[in-house]
Parts: sequence; structure tokens; C-alpha cells
Amino acid sequence: MSEQNDKKMKRSANSRFHDLMLRIVKIINAVAMAIPFAAAWYCYYASRIQAPFYRRGNWVVILLFLLLYSIFGRTYDAFLVSYNRISEMVYSQMLAVLISDFILYIVIWLLSGHLLSIWPLLASIALSLLISAAWSIWTHTWYFKTFRPRKSAVIWDQREGLDNLIESYGLSKKFNIVKTASAEECINDISMLKGMQAVFLSGVHSHDRNIIIKYCIENRISAFIIPRIGDVLMSGAHRMHMFHLPMLRLERYHPGPEFLVIKRLFDIVASLIALVLVSPVMIIVAILIRRDGGPAFYKQCRLTKDGKEFNVLKFRSMRVDAEKDGVARLSTGENDDRITPIGKVIRKFRIDELPQLLNILKGDMSIVGPRPERPEIAELYEQVLPEFRLRLQAKCGLTGYAQVYGKYNTTPYDKLQMDLMYIANPSLAQDLSIIFATIKILFMPESTEGIEVGATTAMISLDKLKELQDKS
Repeated sequence: MSEQNDKKMKRSANSRFHDLMLRIVKIINAVAMAIPFAAAWYCYYASRIQAPFYRRGNWVVILLFLLLYSIFGRTYDAFLVSYNRISEMVYSQMLAVLISDFILYIVIWLLSGHLLSIWPLLASIALSLLISAAWSIWTHTWYFKTFRPRKSAVIWDQREGLDNLIESYGLSKKFNIVKTASAEECINDISMLKGMQAVFLSGVHSHDRNIIIKYCIENRISAFIIPRIGDVLMSGAHRMHMFHLPMLRLERYHPGPEFLVIKRLFDIVASLIALVLVSPVMIIVAILIRRDGGPAFYKQCRLTKDGKEFNVLKFRSMRVDAEKDGVARLSTGENDDRITPIGKVIRKFRIDELPQLLNILKGDMSIVGPRPERPEIAELYEQVLPEFRLRLQAKCGLTGYAQVYGKYNTTPYDKLQMDLMYIANPSLAQDLSIIFATIKILFMPESTEGIEVGATTAMISLDKLKELQDKS
């Protein structure tokens, strides 16, 4: 017993050392990334504002950059050394720098009373890129030399292949999968998890999962769980006490009126500002599509809150006769021969979605919400996955949790779970986080990958959907 306690204490100490070292290198990153901005501020901008600051005032400006960079860095997962590739960290950090510098340039504009040269700020951004790349390479190398891969097990029930995903996403340096087993095998011999540092639970039913996670918590094993729909619904439960007992209350999505009013006002203001800013792009795209032949826009019936139908407005990215037989079809990605040349470009950067700002202004959509699905496709999904209609508790959105953290070809089951995660915890902070996270995926081509014909999914088969679609 004493030996077992010693092992637990040693593992706890190693965990604290791991967390402490990661915090230190993250602080180093934030300070290093602030140096180029501080240089631009002290060497150029500080002396050109209307009332130059004393020493403390200058520190406040630098601290403001640090605050903004830290917030946006966390939003874009810029500091996940052990989970992200080097390129992903650099991309995320530079996005955080760009947005922080943009906001501070507006602040500088207000402080100076007129626009100042942007070149010092651009030079600081270029230096930040070098610092980010150097820090990411050094930290990535240091981390995996210092900390060995964690001995890990994958326990599955209805979803196999998670070990292959860990390998394909480059996480084998972080997790060394030494065991894979079904939930039944694990329950029959829970001791197989002895010595593990991490356990992945994939599609495991609640009864079996509860036994496994209790064992993990007791033995200081990290548990990574792919939730089921019931788990996601439970995440929105309100904690309360009744009968002198702890109680969880679950209800249908119904945020307070003040939230809905503020959200609607934000939708109106944001869509108006966005329409003004992107109107030159929209005009150019409309002209290019017209030159390609056919109308620039097209309307398509979609579903929003409580199953209400409306016509979504988009730039036409496919041939006019893309669905001449009247059958709704999912796109197969950039290799889809129905997509026009200009359509490939506007779909890649989500420009085809811009006309939906008019739908938002009208009130059919929100800036943030579940993706508006076509009635025909939703009906097919619901034949295999009846819970798919739970997405319709909230008004659909131009962007959303599933659009940001999933991909076009993410399975309907996983998209549903992500939409329900959003619905379960409505807040303006979550909306703002999703809006800023949307900026990150605009230049990530994998997020627009299409459905592969014949590809199978874990909880819902696209082949089955195609079969149902053909029968309809």
C-alpha cells in the first residue's frame, strides 16, 4: 500500500512540474511577443499622441497588448504545445498578434487624433513572426525531449479507430497507445488500465463509462471522453437543491429575454457594419459570377428555429443545373464537377456565405447558431438519427460551434453534438469566442473538405443516407 501511495505522489509531483514548466514557457512567449510591439510604441507612436504618457501610461499600453494577445491566443489555442503542430501554433499566434495590433492601432488613432504610419506596426508584426517561429520550434523540441509520451489506452464501444486518429493528427508524440480494448473487455478486467497515464473513451455507454472514469480518477489517470448526445444535453443542466438533495434541471433551450434582445441588437449592428465593409468584395464577386454565366445569387430553402423554413441567400458557386433532377445532394468538395471555377475560390474562403448577412438583417438567421440545413437533407438525417431535430431549438447562424470546430465532412452525429454544446450553454461570451474563432478557419482549407463518396462514419452511415436519398 505504501509503495502504491509513493507512486501516486510521484505521479502527482510530475504532473505539477509538467504544468509549471508549461506555464513558464507560455509566459516567455507572451513577453517575447510583446517586445516588437513595445519597440514600435516607444520608438514611434508614444511621442506622436496628443498628450504623451508618463512611464506608467506607456506600461498600460504594453499591458493592454499582453492582455489582448493572451485572450486571442487562448481563443485560437495558440499555446497548446503538446497538442498542436508547430505550424498551427505559429498560425494561431500570428492571428492573435494581428488582431491585437489592429485593435491597438485604433486606440493609437484615437489617442493621436489622426492616422499615423502603419509601417512601424507592420515591422513589429514581421519581427513577431520570427519570434513565434523560433519559440514554437524550440518549445516543441524541448517539450517532447523532456516529457515522454504518456502510456495510453483506447476503450471503445460504438466508435472504433480512435487510435488511428491520434496517429493521423500527429499526437502519437503525446500519447503512446499501448492498449486498445472494447468496453466489455475493460469492464471484465479493469486492471488492464493499471499503469496507464491517459485513457480515451470512444462511444462508451454511460454505465460502463462511469465504472472506468471512477477508476481513472482514483488512480490519477487522465480520461478523454468522446461524449454521447445525452452527455451533451446534461452539460446544460442547471444545478439546484431540492428535498435536501443535489438536483440537475434540464429544459428546452429558452435563454432570458435580455440575452435574446442583446443578441438581436448585436446581429443587426454587426451585419450592417459587415455589409458596408465587404460590399466592394460582394460587388466584384457578383460581377465575376455573372460573367461566368447565370445569376450571381441563388435562394435555397433552409430550416431555422422550431423547423421554420426560410430562403437563404448565397452567391452561386455551382452550375445553374447542379440539381436539375430535383434531388438534394451534399457537395463532395473541391473535386465536385458541379462547382464553377469562381465557385471554388469563393467557397474556399467562405465568400459565398456573405449574402446571408441580409438574412441576418431580416431576422431569419443570427450571426452565431447551428448551421441552417436543407429540409430534404435534414429529413434523411432524421431517418437514421432522430435526435438531429434537436438542433432546431435555436435560430440558425452564419457561423457556429460546428462550423468552427468541425469540418464540412464532419459526421452529422458529431455536428449535432457540437450544435447541442452551443445550445446547452448560451452566452454572449460564447458567441464572441465563436466569431473570433471563425476568423481562424477562413484560411484553413481542411475545414471545407467535402464528403467522400462511400466514406463511412462512426454513428451514421453516409452510404445509408445516399440509399435513403435515392429511394426518395
